[in-house]
Amino acid sequence: MKKSVIIMNPASGKQKKIENYKDFYDILRKHGYEAEMKFTKKKGDAIEIVKNLEDNIDLVISAGGDGTLNEVVTGNMQRKKKLTLANLPMGTTNDVGNMYGFTKNTYKNLELLLNGKEKNIDVCYINDSPFVYVACLGDYIDLAYNTPRSLKKKYGKIAYILYGIKQLRNKIHTYNIKYTVNKKEYVGRYSFFFITNSSRVAGVDDIYYDVKLDDNQFEVAFANVKTKKEMLKMLFLINTMDVKDIPEITYYQTNQLEIEFLDSPKSSWCLDGEEYRSPHLKFSFRIDRSTKMLMPRENLKKLFQEEK
Repeated sequence: MKKSVIIMNPASGKQKKIENYKDFYDILRKHGYEAEMKFTKKKGDAIEIVKNLEDNIDLVISAGGDGTLNEVVTGNMQRKKKLTLANLPMGTTNDVGNMYGFTKNTYKNLELLLNGKEKNIDVCYINDSPFVYVACLGDYIDLAYNTPRSLKKKYGKIAYILYGIKQLRNKIHTYNIKYTVNKKEYVGRYSFFFITNSSRVAGVDDIYYDVKLDDNQFEVAFANVKTKKEMLKMLFLINTMDVKDIPEITYYQTNQLEIEFLDSPKSSWCLDGEEYRSPHLKFSFRIDRSTKMLMPRENLKKLFQEEK
């Protein structure tokens, strides 16, 4: 039988719905895998687990939220011999899982996954740190990683709204930056920065209509809103039209971006829902194409050029 390892985050949002783990082993065995389950205890554990796995592991399943998947990918990137990965979404928002075509049923998702197809996916980097689907910075972005876990487990996605209401302010911070994209240099003043490789961010579907995970490209969106009213208007437009067509947003599609902040940011970057602290004011973005992911077949034609 093939060998698999499930890296389980016991703090993920859907853990309370799992009565026991016998069904995981049974489903994997039915598909020809013997399984070992490893539990994370703190931030960074999944990175170390993946780094130290034996080379003969056929499949590593990230069972948690988007942050757990980020750690699994990060650990794999630090290996000499890369392993094939898979995402089993069990978090609160599950942006990546929804984009991949998973359902709300964990056991059905495991079946979809094991009946899926192995694909090479683009993984983005900010400096030396990988991210799977989003790197963002700006006011309120910290809601993703500062909203108390107790609220998320009790209220799910509503917890972000409850915590966010306390953070609202009329004035939004803006920053002068220099940036280079597609070999051209620009300057500007912006309040929000989104570098993404996803059609879904923060629970909002179809932000972009043509995202591909194998095109060696990521999407860049800089917003220049300055007040809470302008921000709310922008959020409404994001839900009703293509981001590329919103006047308050500067958009690019590229595979190489450099940003230099001339004003020190008031908050950290958020990578895949987790805080990314850096003392630097210069950030370089690129793509690595070495990651293999076992994915459900549901959205392959939508997400991959070679499936057309």
